[in-house]
Amino acid sequence: MNVAVMYGGRSGEHEISLVSAAAIARGLGKNHTVTLIGIASDGKWYLQPESEYTRICTQSNSPLKIDENPENELFIVPAGKNKCFKTAKKSLAIDIVFPVLHGSYGEDGTIQGLFEMADIAYVGCGTLASALAMDKEKAKQIVEASGIKIVPYICIKRCDLNDSNRYDELFKKAVDTLGFPMFVKPCCAGSTNGVNRVENAKGLSYALMEAFSWDDKVLIETAVDAREIECSVTGNAVSASMENEAEIVTAYIPGEINPTHTFYDFDAKYTDPDGAHITIPADLSVDMEETVRVAAARIYKLLDCSGLSRVDFFIDRQTDELYFNEINTMPGFTPISMFPKMCAEAGLDFESLLERLLAQGLARYNSKNALQTSR
Repeated sequence: MNVAVMYGGRSGEHEISLVSAAAIARGLGKNHTVTLIGIASDGKWYLQPESEYTRICTQSNSPLKIDENPENELFIVPAGKNKCFKTAKKSLAIDIVFPVLHGSYGEDGTIQGLFEMADIAYVGCGTLASALAMDKEKAKQIVEASGIKIVPYICIKRCDLNDSNRYDELFKKAVDTLGFPMFVKPCCAGSTNGVNRVENAKGLSYALMEAFSWDDKVLIETAVDAREIECSVTGNAVSASMENEAEIVTAYIPGEINPTHTFYDFDAKYTDPDGAHITIPADLSVDMEETVRVAAARIYKLLDCSGLSRVDFFIDRQTDELYFNEINTMPGFTPISMFPKMCAEAGLDFESLLERLLAQGLARYNSKNALQTSR
C-alpha cells in the first residue's frame, strides 16, 4: 500500500509536525511504500524526493525537512480518488493519506474537507469532528452539555475586543468570577502556543493581547490545582463494524504529566528535556482509571471522532473531581509524546498502532463511499 505522509503546514506547530511525521514515516516504511508530501510554512505543497525518506531512515533521530523545489509543487484534483495528487509532470498513485499535521490548517477540519472533496481515504477524524475538537469553546460546550465537568471559563471574541465597553465588561467578569490565578489561551491553537498563566489584571491584559495574535477567540479559565491526566483513544465512533476489532472505540491506559515548569508550556513539551516527568500508567486508583477511560471514550463518541485522539483531563488535587480539559485529534508522535506511549502500555506497539490507524481510515472511507449520494 502506498501511504502519503503529509507534514509541516501553515501552523505554529510546523516544527513539531516534522518530528512526528518522521517517526510515522519510518514506522510505515517497514510494511508499506511511503510518499512524503511536505507543506511549507506558506501553505504550498511539495512532493519530496525519495532521498529525503532515505535520509530520515539512516538518521534515526532526525526530523523531516521540506524541499521546496518548484518543479515538485503538488496540486489536488477534486474527485481524483487515489490519483488526486499531481505535479506538473505526473500523477501520484496514493492509497491513503496520513496527515501528520498539528494545529491550524491540518487538525481543524480544513484539510479533511479537502480530502473529502478529492475522494481519497485518510487517517484520523473527519471534517466536523476535527473542527469541533480544535475549537476549545465548542468542545467544552458539547462535553458540558453531556454532564461531564469542565473548568469554569469565559470566552472573548475579536468583536468583543473591538467594542471597548463590551471588552471591559467581560474583563471585569473574568476577574470577579474566575479569580486569579487564571489561564488565557487561544481557542483554536495547539502546543500551548499563546497560552499564559496570569496572576493579576495587568498580566491578564498582556496575555489577552498575545492570545489574540493567534486566534479570533480566546478562553480565560480558572487555574485549578490539578493533576494533568491524558488518555489515548482509537476507533471509528460513527461507522464502526463490530466485525472489525480495529474500528471499535478503545480507550487505553491513562498517563500523567508532571511539569517542572510553572505549567506544561511549549518549552516544557518540546525544548527542555527535563520539562516534565511522564508517568505511564498514571498513579490512579482502579476506579479512577476506569472513570478516566470511560469519560475519554464517551467524549470521543460525543464529537464523532474517528481514527485517533488524545483526551486530556484535570483531576483536582483537593477534591479528586475529574474535569475535561481538551481533545487533540492529531496528537504528537515525537519520542516524548504521550499518545503512542499510552497505547504501547496497553499492549499496542508502535507499528501495530500505525496499522490500526490505516485500517480505520480505509474502513471509514469504504463505509462513506457505500452511501447513496444521488437518486
